[in-house]
Amino acid sequence: MKLALTILLLNAGYITLNTLRTMLVVRRSRYLAPLLAVVEELVYVIALAIALQNIDKPINVAAYAIGFGIGIYLGILLEDRVALGYVNFQVTVQINDDAPNYQQNHDLPEKLRDRGYGVTETWGYGRDGARLILSILAPRKADKRLMQSIKELSPEAFVMVEEPTEFSGGFWSKEVDHRFRNVMKKKKKD
Repeated sequence: MKLALTILLLNAGYITLNTLRTMLVVRRSRYLAPLLAVVEELVYVIALAIALQNIDKPINVAAYAIGFGIGIYLGILLEDRVALGYVNFQVTVQINDDAPNYQQNHDLPEKLRDRGYGVTETWGYGRDGARLILSILAPRKADKRLMQSIKELSPEAFVMVEEPTEFSGGFWSKEVDHRFRNVMKKKKKD
């Protein structure tokens, strides 16, 4: 039983690292991903060697498989907690003068800016009239708060979220990151 638990824990550790490394590769993390891969493979070789030497017992095979599932779950939880990178929200709202929510939608960009987000506005035209299209780049750690703010301020908004792999130039800078953190610290105090 002790051996099965060791196999389960090693494989869960390996797969947790594997899940994190895969997510880092997708985000083009050129330095951290390879370093994590070295540790991941070390754990993998140890786990696999122990499992293959003791494959004659079904409990060890089950422990290996269960460790795999637990590792994926833990990797996703850990990645969500670390929340690396940024997200880009594209928010589209109706902005016709005669719409009942005109003022609410018109004020949306400024209200989001007041909450620390950088907002770029563009205008478009859809089947039912004028649209205000907002582009909001935010740290991934802020994506749930941003979505909640949008739903609170403009419940009918159409929201699409993407994860950019690269960006340069524009308004996004350390200043925006700093401003966002200050707004969040102020909210925590209130």
